[in-house]
Amino acid sequence: MSKASVKRQNGKAAGGAKPGPPFFVTRKQELELRIKASQGVEMNKVPTSLVIGQPTSFDDYVRQLMIPTRVLELARKASSIRFSAWEAEAIRASIAPGKGKEKGLLRKILELKAKKDDSHPPYIRVACTGRGDYDDMAAAEYGYEISDEEEDIHKGEFGSPVVLELWPAQHYSPMHSHGMTTGIIYCLSGQIDVMAYGSLKWEAEKVGLLTLTPGQCAWLDGERFAVHKVYCPMEGGDEQVGPDNLLNDSSNYAATFHVYLNQSELPLVGATPEPEPDTREEFTFIDEKPPHKIVPFPTYSDISWRILRRVMADYAAKIGM
Repeated sequence: MSKASVKRQNGKAAGGAKPGPPFFVTRKQELELRIKASQGVEMNKVPTSLVIGQPTSFDDYVRQLMIPTRVLELARKASSIRFSAWEAEAIRASIAPGKGKEKGLLRKILELKAKKDDSHPPYIRVACTGRGDYDDMAAAEYGYEISDEEEDIHKGEFGSPVVLELWPAQHYSPMHSHGMTTGIIYCLSGQIDVMAYGSLKWEAEKVGLLTLTPGQCAWLDGERFAVHKVYCPMEGGDEQVGPDNLLNDSSNYAATFHVYLNQSELPLVGATPEPEPDTREEFTFIDEKPPHKIVPFPTYSDISWRILRRVMADYAAKIGM
């Protein structure tokens, strides 16, 4: 265990110590929230699981009963998705700390995001449809022509219905809402912790804390589990990641696959020209810094899967995978 991990665990255990990020809970509270999540949150007088799974007992069946059929179908379609060995290794190499030419694209993006927003450690959003904000920077690695014309702060597109998110070890999101969308969070690799909240307020009730490992899937809709915070608890290096140190010193990461459907979508439709509140075009989050205001988040992605996969394939070719 690293010094940072020991420090974080000691901070939870120390009597009278104020719990810190990402979830601001004591060890006892964490255990209680994990038990609460495992037992299910009551809906229509039925305990309902935050995680989609195949029931293996009568109790499991009851906890799965009130999960919407539409969500179950999204999870079924995602259940066979996996990274190949070369894809997983290429992402690890790109996210690892480095200097000069050794620094990978994803680490460069993380550093740029940390400079733009120092409220929480950054993570990577990969649009599986459309463009990302850093596509041009990535394309430059291959000698593409880059326009010098002045553009909006966001160069990509918002509202992709399917998003891959990459979580460097010890990094976390702010508490955020997904509006009135229905969706899933499917763990592809690594490990993430998800804290569900009752509402989008800094002092909101903590509904439950769960851990997702590869193949496990959490869900949400406009009425249930729409507000959460995500954290990657994997080994992140010796220095603790948090408000005073926004970037880890590790190549460890988790990857999650997200699907968000707007209420009006059967089937999927294109995004509107401007971000629309309570849809996947615009989520909201709680600023980690006091006074913890609610802030709109147009859902621009950092990079597109089309571009990222070319970078990954280039790396795999270099190492002979």
